Amino acid sequence: MNLEYPKDFHNQIICGDSLEVMKQMPDKSVDLVVTSPPYNLNIRKTFKNTGEWKGKWNNSKLQSEGYDKHSDNMPEAKYIEWQQNILKECLRLVKDDGAIFYNHKWRVQNGLWQQRPEIVKDMPVRQIIIWKKSGGVNFNEGYFLPTYEVIYMIAKKKFKLAPKVNALTDVWSVTQAKGSWHPAPFPLEIASRCVNASLGQVVLDPFMGSGTVAIACKNANKTYIGIDLSQEYCDKAKEDITLLHPSHEEDS
Repeated sequence: MNLEYPKDFHNQIICGDSLEVMKQMPDKSVDLVVTSPPYNLNIRKTFKNTGEWKGKWNNSKLQSEGYDKHSDNMPEAKYIEWQQNILKECLRLVKDDGAIFYNHKWRVQNGLWQQRPEIVKDMPVRQIIIWKKSGGVNFNEGYFLPTYEVIYMIAKKKFKLAPKVNALTDVWSVTQAKGSWHPAPFPLEIASRCVNASLGQVVLDPFMGSGTVAIACKNANKTYIGIDLSQEYCDKAKEDITLLHPSHEEDS
């Protein structure tokens, strides 16, 4: 896949491997990265083994197709290396006054809590934001119902928040997105807070999924670059963006 920057990137969702696509982008070509990668939780196996689960993962090829392609059950060392490489590439692409908002989730393995600090250990993490969600369903009798995820703000030295944004606290109470065709959609409010956290105009999401970051960018009159491995996800996200912003096709 040979792509030309910025023509083939700005306000586009590119179907392909995130690392390979990002390598075709020049240094310091984006202002912000906002993303939520697959968490490597082996969700498909978890829900298939839950006999009473009637939700999205088992009943729709489209909804789980992207997770199958990303292989949400990698060996942990391989997964951590992959995400480290993703973040290194993102950091290369971010300008000197830019930042990365990287959403991730803890997990329990072999009865022990894992925050997976190895992923961000070499990154310039300036702050950790707690995303406090509403309740849900807990299939594990070994621990309390999980109600939070983290957003790492990985910032270059010259990064500053947009005016008045620093009035927000580092705990964001935002309900999970509902009614989406995607099995794990990023809430628009979370995406919008990250997109509007700086005055930067070009925003990259290397795991575009349902296209929420792109919609947040369109709402804010900013430029997005989306990448996803699943063609089905890319096509459906484009449909949703065009539905909410009919001029999208003219911009593309």
